[in-house]
Amino acid sequence: MRRGFWFVLGVGCTIYVGGKVRGYLHQATPQAIGNRVAESATGIGDSVRDFTDRVRAAMAERETELRETLGLPD
Repeated sequence: MRRGFWFVLGVGCTIYVGGKVRGYLHQATPQAIGNRVAESATGIGDSVRDFTDRVRAAMAERETELRETLGLPD
């Protein structure tokens, strides 16, 4: 009975660890790494685009404020 318990426990642990290792190996393939890098680059590109849009909007707003303050034409 004890041997059976330890055998089943060992088989269960082996299956669990084997599945984890297989998952990590799948994540470490060149294609998977390339996909993650591409997704990161897309996210960074979107962030930069959003930042530049906000900066341009703030610049336009500030320019309008300065023109109104100084009485300059548009």
